[in-house]
Amino acid sequence: MTKEDIIKEENLVYKKPTLLNDKTMHYCPGCSHGVVHKLIAEVIEEMGLQDKAIGISPVGCAVFAYKYIDIDWQEAAHGRAPAMATAIKRLLPDRLVFTYQGDGDLAAIGTAETIHACNRGENIVVIFINNAIYGMTGGQMAPTTLEGMKTSTCPYGRDVTLNGYHLPITNLIAQLEGARYVTRQSVHTAAAVRNAKKAIRKAFENAMEPVKKGASFVEIVSTCNSGWKMSPEDANKWMTENMFKAYPIGDLKNN
Repeated sequence: MTKEDIIKEENLVYKKPTLLNDKTMHYCPGCSHGVVHKLIAEVIEEMGLQDKAIGISPVGCAVFAYKYIDIDWQEAAHGRAPAMATAIKRLLPDRLVFTYQGDGDLAAIGTAETIHACNRGENIVVIFINNAIYGMTGGQMAPTTLEGMKTSTCPYGRDVTLNGYHLPITNLIAQLEGARYVTRQSVHTAAAVRNAKKAIRKAFENAMEPVKKGASFVEIVSTCNSGWKMSPEDANKWMTENMFKAYPIGDLKNN
């Protein structure tokens, strides 16, 4: 095989979706955001929804999604993305409307908006990146931080007697009548990436059905190796050994 044969497009292991632009991503090495960005771009492109997709990104590392995926985006105040998605979808019901949120945003200041949008059965998609920490602002404890897990604001580990228990908000969402599809995935292996892509595709398909049938909620259990003070390899190992026990992977609701 010649060099020319090797670099042909059909021989490439990685093919960048056209909606993912050439801007250099600012995310830390090992961060899950870049992988999820690629999956979102691929699914939108494969569904032919480039001109119908509207993403809402609020505050936190998730806000920068608008820089890398070339679709229409709307920024929201901290935690308010589901409320904004509700308004956009009601005004433009033929559009694919989704939020892209981290755990500090969605499960803390945005708890009310998240729960009530899903309970109303808004025909939107919520993509939830859960790395159990505030990644952008210094590694503080989040509602999803595990018991005993160390952060900058609980350096000796989360103490249940002081800070309460971790919040499995996806489990709460699954109990709501308005939530149609609720799933928890990850992107730490090739097989996990494939499953996450299928989940995002299903959620997007649900949101584009002409008859409103409810909200779709996709959690991606993720790492924050910089916030966790670990190498990417160690962070993945820690996630599988600890995060998956608290946040088991799989569908929680599929109607």
